[in-house]
Amino acid sequence: MGLPFILLNFKTYMQGTGQNALKIAKACKVVSEESGIKIAVAPQLPDIYRVASEVELQVFSQHMDGIGEGSFTGHIFGGCIKEAGAFGTLINHSERRLTLADIEASMRAARNFGLRTVICTNNIPTTVAAATLGPDYVAIEPPELIGSGISVSKVDPEVVSGSVEAVAKINNEVKVLCGAGISKGDDLRAALDLGSEGVLLASGIVKAKDPKTALEDLISLV
Repeated sequence: MGLPFILLNFKTYMQGTGQNALKIAKACKVVSEESGIKIAVAPQLPDIYRVASEVELQVFSQHMDGIGEGSFTGHIFGGCIKEAGAFGTLINHSERRLTLADIEASMRAARNFGLRTVICTNNIPTTVAAATLGPDYVAIEPPELIGSGISVSKVDPEVVSGSVEAVAKINNEVKVLCGAGISKGDDLRAALDLGSEGVLLASGIVKAKDPKTALEDLISLV
């Protein structure tokens, strides 16, 4: 088993907004360099350029719409986030849910701009449906556990291991991330032991008093 992939979602927390986003991204960069573990960040849309310009990390958008250039006022255009420095995008996070048609459209648009994709799912059947679209990652996150501090890898391990097994049968190029309630070293260790490639997490790091120390604890058992 190789080193895990960690994707840190800043959501709209003030602790991850503006200059704070830059501070957390810099902490991620230091921990990544010291450990050799790949850490990517998903700041808010207006902070993508700020973070991507100043910190050498993979930067993901928290969402993008399945539209092209043209008359689409108020939409999130893949070409724009790509130009801003985005490496990839989240799609269908539980706090920004999409229809299957919209997920497919966002996937097509992301591919058109060479963006990596993480489709978020909430159960095994949804994970199966997402895997058929061929994203780079699916992130399994039961919504009731998001932000709870209760790790899905501990309280519902079957949804993680079941997702890993199901995805492998459909497309073994698609990697599975574990989300919801991840914050500590034993959470990450449990997620990896269940077969996931890494974790998608947010509040446990972003809202920590010292995000760098929290990240160091997260990777302490890897």
